Amino acid sequence: MNKQFWPPLLRIPPDDKKEHTMNATEPARLDQPASRNALAMVRVPQFLRSWRTTGILIPFVVLFAFLCLKSAPFHSTHNLINILNQQASTLCIAAACTLVLVAGGIDLSVGATYGLASVVGGELAMHHSAGIAMAAALGVGLLVGVINGLIVTVVKISPLITTLAMSFVVSGVALKVTQGNLISLPPSGAFYLLANMHFLKVPSGVWLTGALVVILALLLSRTTIGRYVVAAGGNAEAARLAGVRVNSIKLMTYVLSGFAAGIGGCIDLSRLSSAEASSGGNTLAFTVLAAVVVGGTSIAGGEGSVWRSTIGVLFVALIGNGFILLSINPLYQQIVLGGILLLAVGLDSWFRYRAQ
Repeated sequence: MNKQFWPPLLRIPPDDKKEHTMNATEPARLDQPASRNALAMVRVPQFLRSWRTTGILIPFVVLFAFLCLKSAPFHSTHNLINILNQQASTLCIAAACTLVLVAGGIDLSVGATYGLASVVGGELAMHHSAGIAMAAALGVGLLVGVINGLIVTVVKISPLITTLAMSFVVSGVALKVTQGNLISLPPSGAFYLLANMHFLKVPSGVWLTGALVVILALLLSRTTIGRYVVAAGGNAEAARLAGVRVNSIKLMTYVLSGFAAGIGGCIDLSRLSSAEASSGGNTLAFTVLAAVVVGGTSIAGGEGSVWRSTIGVLFVALIGNGFILLSINPLYQQIVLGGILLLAVGLDSWFRYRAQ
């Protein structure tokens, strides 16, 4: 049939029809500009995800290599074990705080909880058995965690305000317990052995910390509860509509955070054989937060891992150790840590913007 009898809107010139058929059946060529742009748009989010997953390893390895070259005592077995021993309590708390941040919260009371747990354990250890003292210290951590979680999930007060206010309350209670005095324990007994026994030349406090970190890492990455934690922090309303008990999940993360702070207080009380109310405070909370965020955990929730937080804690610890070994004024350490924290939060915001 002659094409002139077809209505104008249904006429397809032969060349256009051929081009239309080829576009519908043949794959797009990668040398075409539009195809290259589309491919780039697909690859960028994957690249960003890969960077956020393993990015902390790059500055950690660079800093480790730099300190090995600049200071011979740094890479000695004694110094490396000493770093792990000193950071045992921080690692415990950071691992649990990772779950809090992934669930969309924040806990600034961990330093004060750590201090209260250590002084309560120390006071009871002087007059009662080590088991009672440890149970009381862990109970203090659990209690603070439950209170934080209930205020955040039931009363609906901002986690930042809740935990900041709780840090002042807990610090005041710790000062009341000690009357501002230093608590000292004899370097012997069951409480002393908690963190000072050695296996393969590594203190038992490090082994205890390693066990807790592995448990929390598996909980977050390999269990249904861990997926619920990520869902609660990524989109709480969508998770709630999907049947996730968001408030219960967030409460659990605060309880784990308080419990980990109690364990950290017990470990350092055993390691140092002393405790004081101001031993944790805002400094420990800031260090934990900086390490977790530097490790790649999003401050906005929904993304993070315990193993990256562990590398973040060790990265911050290497900075402090390097300042000492290289005889650099330690006053600059706070400036460096503050700058690193700002950089980490800025990168997190940029990554989220690019991923969207």
